[in-house]
Amino acid sequence: MNILAIDYGTKRLGLAWSDTTLGVILPFGTIEGDTLPRKITALVNVLKRERVDKLVVGYPLSADGKEGKNTERVQKFVFELQKQISIPIDYHDERFSSYGADAMGDGVTRDERSAMFILEGYLEKIKRR
Repeated sequence: MNILAIDYGTKRLGLAWSDTTLGVILPFGTIEGDTLPRKITALVNVLKRERVDKLVVGYPLSADGKEGKNTERVQKFVFELQKQISIPIDYHDERFSSYGADAMGDGVTRDERSAMFILEGYLEKIKRR
């Protein structure tokens, strides 16, 4: 199964990809966009080209687990995206993903590393089920 993870940001989307049969997580670039429709259009093109089976979107909560403005932005993004795709979308708690991304080191953008961290956590969670 091809899974794409998204670290949503107001300026760009960080992407990470995994094929669950291979058991690897790879950085998959970023999508720049100054508007939500531009980000969604670019993402839909990636999803079609790469034949993604599932999306995992980082769900931003505060350290104490509460929703805030960033949570609302992500919810709006997913709501608008679902109008254009039929791919299943799961959320994954992205608390501390930036710290995890920073611990990964260099080589790819922080946005990609954050998406990788989100995807790693998601895959670990579904393994435990």
